Amino acid sequence: MNKMVSHSREEESIEAKTRWFRSLSLTERMELLCSFTDLALEANPNLSDLKDAQQTNRRIRILSKT
Repeated sequence: MNKMVSHSREEESIEAKTRWFRSLSLTERMELLCSFTDLALEANPNLSDLKDAQQTNRRIRILSKT
């Protein structure tokens, strides 16, 4: 896994991200999946209790700096 930091806009495109992800080995991809899962469970420990995704009735509020 390339742990180099870049500030290039070209490397933020979906194509560049896809190329980067495809360059990872299966082991590295699984490590990422486990890391993302751990992060999601840290943010919401009850996440694993949910059985099926359900649509929310709440509105989405978009905040912007004015």
